[in-house]
Amino acid sequence: MALPKAQVLFGDSPEAPALDNAEVSRRFDELMKAIDAAPVRTLHQGDIAKAFGEGRGIEFNAQAPTTAFEALTKSLEGDIGKAISPDALASVTSALEALKAEQPDLMKDITTSSPLSTGLVAYDLEAPAKMLTPRPTPLRNRLPRRKGIGLAHQFKVISGFTGTATGGVANIHPGIVDTSQTNFAPSGAGNALYYARGPKISYAGYDKTVAYSQFSVSDQVTWSAQYAGQGYQDIRQLSRTSLLYSSMLLEERMLLLGRGTSARNFLGAVAAPTGLTLTARSAAAGETALSGVSTNIYVKVTSDAGDFGQSVLTSAANVAPSGGQVVDVTVTLPAGATGLRVYVSTGSADPGDASRWYAGRSGYNTFTLQGALPTSGTAASAITGDTSAYTAGYDGILPICTGSDSGYVNRLNAALSTSNPGSEFQTAFAALYDAVKADPDRVLFNGSDRKQLSDSLKTSSSSNYRMTITQDQLTGVTLGDVVNTIINEVTGKGVHVEVHPWMPQGNAPIISDTLPLPDSEVSDVWAVYNVQDMMGVDWPVTQFAFESSSYWMGALVCYAPAWNGAITGIQKA
Repeated sequence: MALPKAQVLFGDSPEAPALDNAEVSRRFDELMKAIDAAPVRTLHQGDIAKAFGEGRGIEFNAQAPTTAFEALTKSLEGDIGKAISPDALASVTSALEALKAEQPDLMKDITTSSPLSTGLVAYDLEAPAKMLTPRPTPLRNRLPRRKGIGLAHQFKVISGFTGTATGGVANIHPGIVDTSQTNFAPSGAGNALYYARGPKISYAGYDKTVAYSQFSVSDQVTWSAQYAGQGYQDIRQLSRTSLLYSSMLLEERMLLLGRGTSARNFLGAVAAPTGLTLTARSAAAGETALSGVSTNIYVKVTSDAGDFGQSVLTSAANVAPSGGQVVDVTVTLPAGATGLRVYVSTGSADPGDASRWYAGRSGYNTFTLQGALPTSGTAASAITGDTSAYTAGYDGILPICTGSDSGYVNRLNAALSTSNPGSEFQTAFAALYDAVKADPDRVLFNGSDRKQLSDSLKTSSSSNYRMTITQDQLTGVTLGDVVNTIINEVTGKGVHVEVHPWMPQGNAPIISDTLPLPDSEVSDVWAVYNVQDMMGVDWPVTQFAFESSSYWMGALVCYAPAWNGAITGIQKA
């Protein structure tokens, strides 16, 4: 706070006539000398100890001044007031009383909201920013990565010969007699040559071409962001690290869920569901009756293709539910669909796709509309075409395991069995063994589906399972159990049960990592071939920004789709 002007302190006042400047100056100098001469005493810890003795409590009753006005008044009552003349003291006191009314800021306290509403306080900001970003990539970490060349990876397959009962090659009886003769003429030859030999065997095979695709994502850091962040975080370093992890996570999802177009010899787009029906029924235990619905409900659905897209929309179906009811949306899902997505609208007439909102997804063929229906979000009008397959893409593990070349696919459209836990997978193991003598290595689950499988042991009516809760020597109890292996009842091999962090609920691919075939020339059933493995590029600075991109070019190759399978349509418990 600045001191008041000398003329305000010593000039005109009710107690004194007007003074000339010389008298004002003299009185001001007298006040300053008195302030400088005031005794100062600093009380140190040693002084306190001498005055009161070690360890004794001290109580201070004097009230310290709380405002600037009180501080000045207190000073005038002490040594400063005694050192100046009575006229000067009266003049200063009068001036302070006038300033008390004219300058109320002299009376304000400094608090956390005064004199600034935000307070004169430090900002306790902890640097750097916390990276709460899950980034597991188990498939990318496990699958071998090999060098590719050209525009596609190609290989040839002998899928069967006589005696394997695979590849469409029929078995023959090898028995002969002395008079047996077999035609050994080359295929298409005009002259038949017969020899006394056993019948010839046959072969089946095919060529396989897996086209490579290019992939890239980018990021940008403006100069202002980089330089303003100095002292808090290196924004360029954050950008590069995030770009790397983003690229790896997107590749992980491609390895699991990617779909290429049929024009490039991949599985192609997923078809839309068929047989859409809406059924209104009374809300069951655990369900919430529809609210806010007084007219018809109109629904369209698509086939879910995982993280990257969905099929085109179906035509609309409608129903008029009553109070206390929910509506079941039921479809027939096509091959390759990971589930269905539902879009809903209400009205006396269909309001159209612009007012039809995304209501959720299901991992099997039924979705139940309940509670308050959505009135905003993603509109069905945003679906202008199929996004389930991409030209710059390849088929991932789940599409291959549910595709036309898979060894086994079963869409349950129901929860996992509790009467015979794991029976669905035993059926799959048996079918794969019968077809090609497959002996799978692992099953990939969504977290809730694995939990359902584990819970099925606890509720099983079968006497083949018993769970024991063990108590230690103190008071602890270990509660709960989890399925980590399914014993293949056909081959006796343990099939590992694993949760994949990005697996869509309702789907469980059955994976073979290797083949139980000697000299198959297949060391790994699944492999990634990259013409260029993942790399980072820092672009030249052409504007006020630092720009980076990742780049890789390759594809996922599955040498033996028939040794893999899938259970789909698992109803969420």
